[in-house]
Amino acid sequence: MTVVDLEKGAPQDAPRSAAGKAAGDTHPDTAPAAPATPATPAAPAAPAALPDVPRRIGGPTRSGVLSLLGAAASGLCVAVLLFGEIAPFSGALGFFVTAYLSFLALYAVLTGLEEDGQAVRDRVMTVVLWTAGGLMFCALALVVGFTAWRGREALPHGNFFTQDMQAAGPLDPLSHGGVAHAMLGTLIMITIALAITVPLGLACAVYLNQIPGRFSRFVRTIVEAMTALPSIVAGLMVYAVWILGLGMQKSGLAAGFAISVMMLPIVIRAADVVLRLVPGTLTEASEALGAPRWRTVWHVVLPTARSGLATAVILGTARGIGETSPVLLTAGFTAALNADPTNGPMVSLPLAVFNFVKSPEPTMIARGFGSAAVLMALVLILFTIARVIGGRGPGHQNKRQARRAARASRRDATRFAELHTPGLELFETGAGDDSGEHDEPRGEAGSGGAPGPGAPAADNGEQSPEDNAPAAADGGPAPQGPPAPDNETRTGGAGGNTDPATGDAH
Repeated sequence: MTVVDLEKGAPQDAPRSAAGKAAGDTHPDTAPAAPATPATPAAPAAPAALPDVPRRIGGPTRSGVLSLLGAAASGLCVAVLLFGEIAPFSGALGFFVTAYLSFLALYAVLTGLEEDGQAVRDRVMTVVLWTAGGLMFCALALVVGFTAWRGREALPHGNFFTQDMQAAGPLDPLSHGGVAHAMLGTLIMITIALAITVPLGLACAVYLNQIPGRFSRFVRTIVEAMTALPSIVAGLMVYAVWILGLGMQKSGLAAGFAISVMMLPIVIRAADVVLRLVPGTLTEASEALGAPRWRTVWHVVLPTARSGLATAVILGTARGIGETSPVLLTAGFTAALNADPTNGPMVSLPLAVFNFVKSPEPTMIARGFGSAAVLMALVLILFTIARVIGGRGPGHQNKRQARRAARASRRDATRFAELHTPGLELFETGAGDDSGEHDEPRGEAGSGGAPGPGAPAADNGEQSPEDNAPAAADGGPAPQGPPAPDNETRTGGAGGNTDPATGDAH
């Protein structure tokens, strides 16, 4: 194939005869016709590649909903047949358990008709998790609803929140007496417990997180063991040490000590887990900037884990505020209002509930359930306060924090502008000095270091060509002579041609 063939557009793979190749004929008009060859069958076209469609793992689908409803109906029918016709089973709990297990098995079979094994396991576990969450929510709603329903007779009365039981008896109506003494006692006891638990718990959690070692492992083991400590043991310890050993009387202070013993391991354990979640890069960056360990913990670690630490305090508070046996052993019981935690017995809401529901009188039982409802509301209020103090997670700001950060940014921008403006002016003034000599006087109008019209000439010990030229006769400016040669030595000027260090002329 020659250049001519390529220029005329001849196909490069055109067959040529052996005679033409031997004769060296390269012209396409004189080349003999190629012998006919049988047509080769065309290769089968490759099938078009189908686009990858990701499997949908979230959200309901039509087939999924139908499979779920069908499996539920089938599981219920299987339980009815087993408990009513085939097997001699009985009991409501067994009926629901059998129906649920049959539902799961049938749902796995129906899902396997369309999906693979991984999708079947995913769908079945999703149903199990939704069932567990629904059961927990139903249990919580049942407890709260039952307590509020049984206490509906006492809660509408205003005196229930403002009076104590000093002047009311079991046979008095609900319009007399209340639980104000128990509410105040609960607040005082939990305040004392929080004042002891929060500093000690957070300090111990920081120690376990920041100072690993043999002793920290021992402390963590003790904390984990104290998590399962029975509440009556904590009450007995405080009763033996504070009341029997030191001779103190039963009071709200002793009850606060007992409650703090129960809260302390919960707060330490939860805070330790939260502090482990703080990224190590934050502490490394702080220490790389030269911050000591205590400053890193105070300004980096604790603010980052603030939301989780608030949750840890909430968990400890919920554990301590509902304790009854430690309060019964250390605080005693009274029907009067006592605001002094160091003198005299004091009662809390759980202890009041325990004493109210023991009475056979309906009014006292209603007071007991009303006290339990007030206790749940108090826990909810404390939870809300802790969430407000703890704020959101790291990197998330509410509107107030965002506005405060914006104001701080504007103040910083103004301060930086005021600090950098003088520096920029000085830099622009000295930018034209290329010679590097900043001690020479400059003219007022010179931009690059040149003297102005009224500035005196620089005296560097040498005479300029103008000094050597003869003065004009009429007093005008002297005529200028020819320019100096290139090899003239100038030691003081910036544009001289002689190296001041070696003396060699350029």
